[in-house]
Amino acid sequence: MTYKPPYEINTSIINKVAAIMKMIGKFSSMNNLISQPLLRRKNQIKSIHSSLAIENNQLSESQVKDLINGKLVIGPQKDILEVQNAIKVYEKIQDINPYTQKDLLKYHKLLMTSLVPDEGLYRKGQVGVFDDEKAIFMAPPADRVPSLMNNLYDYLNHYDENIFIKSCVFHYEFEFIHPFSDGNGRMGRLFQTCLLAKEEELFYYLPVESIIKKKQQTYYDAISRSNLEGLSNVFIEFMLDAIIETMNETLKHSNIEKGSLSIQAKKLLNIFEEGVPYTTIELMDKVGIKSRASFKKNYLDPLLQSGMIEMTIPDKPMSRNQRYIKK
Repeated sequence: MTYKPPYEINTSIINKVAAIMKMIGKFSSMNNLISQPLLRRKNQIKSIHSSLAIENNQLSESQVKDLINGKLVIGPQKDILEVQNAIKVYEKIQDINPYTQKDLLKYHKLLMTSLVPDEGLYRKGQVGVFDDEKAIFMAPPADRVPSLMNNLYDYLNHYDENIFIKSCVFHYEFEFIHPFSDGNGRMGRLFQTCLLAKEEELFYYLPVESIIKKKQQTYYDAISRSNLEGLSNVFIEFMLDAIIETMNETLKHSNIEKGSLSIQAKKLLNIFEEGVPYTTIELMDKVGIKSRASFKKNYLDPLLQSGMIEMTIPDKPMSRNQRYIKK
C-alpha cells in the first residue's frame, strides 16, 4: 500500500491551490518568464541569496550577483563557498529529477562539497535544532532515515495528490526527517521548487525562497506547529501562501519589465544598486532634478506603487532618516 504522510485537505488549502492555478493562467497569457531573461536572472540571484541567508550566510544579494558574474568578493570563506556551490546547483536545476533519491544525494553532494565530511550521504548521527543549549526539535534516529526517506519517495512517486499540496508535504516531511547532517533546509526548498517546476516550468524562475526569508520566523513556526499537531497542514498553508505572494510580486515586476513604467521611473530604477539604500536627495542628484515635488510624482512614487523599491522605515514615510532600497 502507498504510504501517505499525515495531513488533511481542507477548504482553505483547496482555495489556495485554486488561486495558484488562476495565477498560472495569467503567466501563460503573457508568455510567462521565458521571454524575460533579465527578470529570470534577478530571480535566480534572489533564490540563491535568500535560501542561504535563511541558513545565516552573511553575503549580500549584490555579492551573490558578483560571484555569479565571476567577480572577486571579500567575505567569510565558508559563506563564499556556500554561494559558489549553490550557483553550480542552480545552474543545473533543470536537470534535477526530484522524484529520485539518487538525484537528492547527487545534488546534496554538489551543494555541500567541502562544507561537510559526509556530503551526498544520509547522516549517521543524531541531529536537532537548538536554541543555545535547549533542544527545540530532535530529528528521528539516524538508523530510521533510509526507511523514512523510502516512505517519503513512495508517497512522492505513487500517491495521487495535487502537486502543489504534494510538494509542500514533501518539503515538511523532508525537514522533519532531517536526512543529512547539514544542508537540509536548502535542499528541502530546492527540491520543492523542482517538484513544482516539473509541473509548471515557470517555477524554475520564481524566487519563493525570498518570501520564506522575509517571513523566516513564520516559516519556522509553521514547521514547529505542524510537529506539535502531528499534521503538516499549517506548513502546507504557509507554503501555498508563500507561492501566491511570490507569483503576485513576480507578475508585478514582470509587467514593469515589459514596459508599464514611465521613462523617468525606469531611469531612476536603473540607478539603484542591489542592497544599497538611498536618500531622496541622493536620488534627485543622480537623476539631475531639482524639484522635490516633480521627483516624487514622476520618479519615486511610481516605483513605490509598483513594489520595485521600498522604504527602509515604512511606518514613518516622512522620517528624516528615510531611505529607499530596491526590492
